[in-house]
Order: sequence, then structure tokens, then C-alpha cells
Amino acid sequence: MTDRLGDLLADIRACRICEPHLPFGPRPVLQASATSRLLIVSQAPGRKVHESGIPFNDVSGDRLRDWMGIDKATFYDASRIGIVPMGFCFPGSGRGGDLPPRPECAPAWHPRLLPLLQRVQLTLVIGQYAQAGLLGMSRGIRLTDTVQAWREHLLHGRLPLPHPSPRNRLWLVRNPWFETELLPVLRERVAAALRTST
Repeated sequence: MTDRLGDLLADIRACRICEPHLPFGPRPVLQASATSRLLIVSQAPGRKVHESGIPFNDVSGDRLRDWMGIDKATFYDASRIGIVPMGFCFPGSGRGGDLPPRPECAPAWHPRLLPLLQRVQLTLVIGQYAQAGLLGMSRGIRLTDTVQAWREHLLHGRLPLPHPSPRNRLWLVRNPWFETELLPVLRERVAAALRTST
């Protein structure tokens, strides 16, 4: 299993499927281990992450780690936490921010990668593209609807979250229940998943 995953991660990091569509070229960014107990499925790396090659190495990552109640050392420990976006490469920027993840990426790699992460206890599903990809028809019409139904999704080991981007500051102001109701449960479940030794 470990050898299969290592080979697959090497293949993903060498991927050039979307190269003609990537304005800054391919640089797949992810982390995973056969022992990862918490999985973060996000959207796609931003420009700063593309430059560093380190997932969530930006202000969004700072906010996400705060939401989760963990430090950087824990966050970047692949033996405990996997980070698998819907698109592994920075797709470029548009008028309203970064472009959506390339549609070729997740279908090419997720069906091979996710089944190898057999020790995952909790999956954080971050942003509308990840929620569309992982939750499918069980998600709400709007991101807010999906995140509000977090208790239902948590029954299946998945916790939908908004993207921690500073662009979502207004969403957080308009939805105070996220901080008062969901975040304490998020931190509790993250801590429990990371304590699990199975």
C-alpha cells in the first residue's frame, strides 16, 4: 500500500495533463500518507502556494489552521494530515480571484488516490468546488446551504466548510453560527481524528 501510494504521488507530482491551460505552468501541490487520519479536500493552490510548493502556505492557511485549532507542525505532518485539492496546480487568476480548478485533474487522480487513504477518520470539504466533487447531490444549492447542513454530512465523516480566504470575510460576518456552532465541533473532531491510532 505504501509503495503504491508513493508511486502514485510521484506520478501526480509529474503530471502535465493541464499544462496547455496553466499560465504559470504545472506544479502539483498536495500531501498525503497511508497513515493520514485527517483529509483536507480543497479547491486549488493559489499563486503564493504555487510559488512555494507548500499547501495553504498563505493567509488562507493561517485562518484554516486557526479554525482547526492546530499549529503548522501538525498541519504539515503528512503522516497525520492529507491535503488533496480538486486541482493540484494553480489555475491562474480571473477578475474575481483565482480561476476554478482545472476540470481534468480530480477525475484523473482522485479515484486512484482517495481509496489509498484508508485511515482517514474525518474529511474537511472546503469550498464549493470540493463540495460539488465530494458531496455531489447531497450538497445544497448554495455553499451556505451545504455548510449549514454540516451535522448531516458529519454523520458520513465529512465536514463542509467555506473557503478560509480573506475574500469570505463578509460571509463569516453574515453567518455567525459558523463560529459559535460549527468551529467548536470542528476543533473537537480534528483533535479526535489526530488522536486516533488505528
